[in-house]
Amino acid sequence: MNNALFQFSVPKNEPILGYAPNSEERTLLENELHRQYNTQIEIPLIIGGKEVKTGKMGKVVMPTEHSHVLATYHQCTEKEVKMAIDAAMEARKQWAEMPWVDRCSIIIRAAELFSKKYRYLLNAACMLGQGKNAMQAEIDSACEAIDFMRFNPYYASQIYTDQPFSPTTDCINRVEYRALEGFIYSITPFNFTAIAVNLNISPVLMGNVTVWKPATTAILSNYYAMKVLQEAGVPDGVINFLPGKGSVISDVVLNHPDFAGIHFTGSTAVFQGFWKTVGENISKYKTYPKLVGETGGKDFIFAHKSANPRELATAIVRGSFEYQGQKCSAASRAYVPKSIWAETKKNVGEMLKTIKMGDVRDCKNFVNAVVDEASFDNIAAYIQRAEKSKDAEIIFGGKCDKTIGYFVEPTVIEALKPDYESIKEEIFGPVITIFVYEDADFEKTLKLCNETSPYALTGSIFSYDRYATLLADKILRFSAGNFYINDKPTGAVVGQQPFGGARASGTNDKAGSYLNLVRWVSPRAIKENLNPPTEYGYAFLG
Repeated sequence: MNNALFQFSVPKNEPILGYAPNSEERTLLENELHRQYNTQIEIPLIIGGKEVKTGKMGKVVMPTEHSHVLATYHQCTEKEVKMAIDAAMEARKQWAEMPWVDRCSIIIRAAELFSKKYRYLLNAACMLGQGKNAMQAEIDSACEAIDFMRFNPYYASQIYTDQPFSPTTDCINRVEYRALEGFIYSITPFNFTAIAVNLNISPVLMGNVTVWKPATTAILSNYYAMKVLQEAGVPDGVINFLPGKGSVISDVVLNHPDFAGIHFTGSTAVFQGFWKTVGENISKYKTYPKLVGETGGKDFIFAHKSANPRELATAIVRGSFEYQGQKCSAASRAYVPKSIWAETKKNVGEMLKTIKMGDVRDCKNFVNAVVDEASFDNIAAYIQRAEKSKDAEIIFGGKCDKTIGYFVEPTVIEALKPDYESIKEEIFGPVITIFVYEDADFEKTLKLCNETSPYALTGSIFSYDRYATLLADKILRFSAGNFYINDKPTGAVVGQQPFGGARASGTNDKAGSYLNLVRWVSPRAIKENLNPPTEYGYAFLG
């Protein structure tokens, strides 16, 4: 088969299982939750396909029951980071030369393993280790991860088959899409197992190799994901799994001459630090590294007076409080016109009264715990300051308790000033701040929304006035890389809404589309002259 001419068919998104009471999937998930809760495992590093144990240990605990240890894990030292780079560079020799269709086949097989054999293993690990309820785990460690592994090969086939024009008479032109000349440093977040998978498989699919630093609070599901990728046939050394301190790993990686790129999801400050360090070290590298990152947001819901208050309230509750607001896309500020605020507020209050909070193993709980104590303390501090401030009022929630787990009630703050801290700063928790504006100030407040935050990840407009919608779309054009009309600003689906933002939210390289994959190749244009000239002169010389 001529790989250059082969193209995958358009895949379908993985169906989301509902986990209704007495359903087969509910029973299978509950059984796996029980097994993992009662089984403590030991997680090694994986370097060159081999398990490596350093004896420098950490613990994986449940956010909803932080005294319960799910696993212990080994942490890398500088020695193991160097080993991982060596293993990656050795594996690259064969992996980069493997036909791209064969690389795609491995990743598609991994999708099948995620979908069927290991669905409940991965979902249960995501729930227990990262504090997600059954639905949030299902759309993450199952469906989104699977979608990345099915859609990325399709997008790769589009890239590889995209070739330049060749005249039929005198030359043949083609483009070779080479892997980058070095290794990729993959730094993955706690909040999405699917992102951890994608930050590795996107560059790997295009022939690259990775050194993977997983988030400490996602090590359990990430370890299982790594094992599944190995079972799918990812060769030894192509992905190297390195739990440990980011500072230890980064110090070695960012000073290595074969460092070729970063694939990152995390904080703006950390990513900006990488840019600074890479700039300072630029003369050390064999190539100019590619830096691809998604770094968070201060995502908004903006309502026009024509909005439906019930629809708006639902978007506020779902967009702000699913997975405790620990999504880069979570709604954390809203602008509501005075004329519909009372009804919107009433609807939000009625919904919050029915929401249950507690252990992930109880499917009646819509809200669970935030991921760790540092996150809890940060969120609680914002709430405590709002309680004392003359410029804000807590209208719903506000209670915090870390006695058993890191529980923060869904909290709604009304800001009396449009520049109050919780409407500007990323909190990354179940807190949304509302600013109520005068109906006549719609355009003025749109401009305020655009200028208040340095981020530009997601946002939405609720409006049934098309002129108002168009005005919002225009003014907010650069305030969100993913913009929604009459919908919450979360829930981007691979293949449907490519995800990423600009400004302080990242490089906007759009995970879930071909746009991300093209960052991981270095094209080489090749021209073959079929009729080379035999004289140096041109007609104008006559």
